[in-house]
Amino acid sequence: MKEPATQVDPERLKSYMQTVYGTLAGAMTSALIYLGDRLDLFQALSGEGALTSQELSAKTGLHERWLREWLRGLGAAGVLEYEGQDRFRLTPEGHAVLVDENHPANGAGFFSQLPGQMAIAERLLPEAFRTGLGLDYDQFGPEGAAGVERGLAPFFRSLLVPALLPRVAGLVERLKTGARVADVGCGGGVALLELARAYPASEFHGWDISQYALGRAAQRLDESGLSNATFHDARKHPLPADESFDVVTTFDCLHDMADPASVIAQIRQAIAPDGLWLIADIKAHETYEQNVDRNPMAAMMYATSVLVCMSSGMSEPDGLGLGTLGLHPGLARKLVEQAGFTRFDEVDFAHPVNAFYLVRP
Repeated sequence: MKEPATQVDPERLKSYMQTVYGTLAGAMTSALIYLGDRLDLFQALSGEGALTSQELSAKTGLHERWLREWLRGLGAAGVLEYEGQDRFRLTPEGHAVLVDENHPANGAGFFSQLPGQMAIAERLLPEAFRTGLGLDYDQFGPEGAAGVERGLAPFFRSLLVPALLPRVAGLVERLKTGARVADVGCGGGVALLELARAYPASEFHGWDISQYALGRAAQRLDESGLSNATFHDARKHPLPADESFDVVTTFDCLHDMADPASVIAQIRQAIAPDGLWLIADIKAHETYEQNVDRNPMAAMMYATSVLVCMSSGMSEPDGLGLGTLGLHPGLARKLVEQAGFTRFDEVDFAHPVNAFYLVRP
């Protein structure tokens, strides 16, 4: 083994070990959160005050010894609040983040994706590193589509209609009167169906390429009873080039696309001359240094990029591979202007993760 070029500094070594093993601790804690979500343990704790493992076992029917170690692990990590005498409590904040999927802070869905992502990292990503070809979303299986949907749905359910749309001048009135709307990259259809339910006079169409996501969208549409929404497989039925859509939306998907320029060109052909395109995408900056300095979640987002977003963006030969933090405002503006759009405006919605843009022909 080659000897290090310089002698190891003991204090720097200690600090570096804390950094590395701190990430490992986070990964292990994430596994416990995944188990708590899968086994409905957070739901069982919610609103109950502090419980012992025996009490939680009696409530759930699960084995007390396993629950005791699970409680202690999440107590040590600060995910659960310890109140002494082996009693642990899920705080109201914990309920918002881990139980209430209608709360905008909820993130349980992101943890539900972890086993599939780790399996992909083990089985398929090494080959992607060798060949350069990434993985599309369907290679994560139906659980991957469900996890993405759960991760994004809390925002759509809680804030899209009551908080975001009113910030766009004239949009709510247009939807109430009756507009033709396209949601490109609609995933499981949560956002589209929220809009369709809120604005029955308008007509809504969703496009995606994920078969698992489209299957979930079709199921949700059937359960909803709505008659003003339709979903399309973008590979079989692309957007019509007839300038027939008054409103277009793309939520958290442009940075995932292998060829976003071609999709943007299709949107330009589909949108009406007086139409409006609302973009929501990950808040990003032009340089790596800016992303690290201004985004406290940069490390997590770059890791997510390797596991999911950039992988999707390189799932086709010559894919652009923007990555999670790749679509900064300057690039977004450049792409839409190249497609023939003439107006690009940023909307300050004060969202911690997403940036919002309004684009017009």
